[in-house]
Amino acid sequence: MRVLAPAKVNLFLRIIGQRPDGYHLLDSLMAPVSLYDEIEIATDRTAGTEPHICVQCNDPTIPTDQSNLAYRAAALLCQESGINTHITITLHKNIPAGAGLGGGSSDAAAVLKALNRSFSLGLNTDHLCRLAAQLGADVPFFVPCQMARVGGIGEILTPLPALPQRWLVIVVPDFPVSTPWAYQRFDALQPDSPERQLHAIDRTPPLDPKQWPDAALFVNDLEQAVLPEYPLIADRKKQLCALGAEVALMSGSGSAVFGIFTTQQAAAHAAAALAGSENVFVVTLLEQDAAQLTAEP
Repeated sequence: MRVLAPAKVNLFLRIIGQRPDGYHLLDSLMAPVSLYDEIEIATDRTAGTEPHICVQCNDPTIPTDQSNLAYRAAALLCQESGINTHITITLHKNIPAGAGLGGGSSDAAAVLKALNRSFSLGLNTDHLCRLAAQLGADVPFFVPCQMARVGGIGEILTPLPALPQRWLVIVVPDFPVSTPWAYQRFDALQPDSPERQLHAIDRTPPLDPKQWPDAALFVNDLEQAVLPEYPLIADRKKQLCALGAEVALMSGSGSAVFGIFTTQQAAAHAAAALAGSENVFVVTLLEQDAAQLTAEP
């Protein structure tokens, strides 16, 4: 079975609180985009006494042991369903790691959905989302895999209709940003500083599904913590705007930055101007679940 696992961008990301256990409460608008990891999943129906999971990856920097989210997803589904079989997961990574694009989370959700179909388990979306929440804050979003208003620590999803077509240019600098580090840096901001309180209380108003949000709503609170340490991210935002982007923003905890363009030609021109040692992608927002983009061998 071959599955495409899409990346995501955060069209806005506001930190509106923090739980006693330290997890941050979010208000974010997340959208899947047409940049994919490719996953091959093979199963041996010969049952054993326990599941045997093997993960392979074309990127040597990606761990393939039990710390890999795709591995953990397969193990969790086997535990949930009582399946004891051999599963081989081959990851072809196209989504840069440590970029705030959700590649690992998307891989995990894709594995959950693919194995659910492969073994005819019949688990519904809500059930899969509950399993996904055990793997990571971004994983539940990739189960329905459509534009959504995301709350809680990532597990509260309010699906939204697709926005009018735009083209996004994603620029990924040649360094990752650690998500735990970014949130720790945010927490280290002075509690009474303007950066820390910028969106701690205010919530974004309801969104009109027929038009893109006003540019003023494209805010990522984590930029206040990340950009001082990584000024290149701020430089890329400025470059995207100078090249005609309606708005440019860091996605998630970075390091990826995206700019939104009204025409494909303008996006292609900007991407060509930025092409170099960094990864540059021209993508669109997805309107369908990645499960519909599955190809059987």
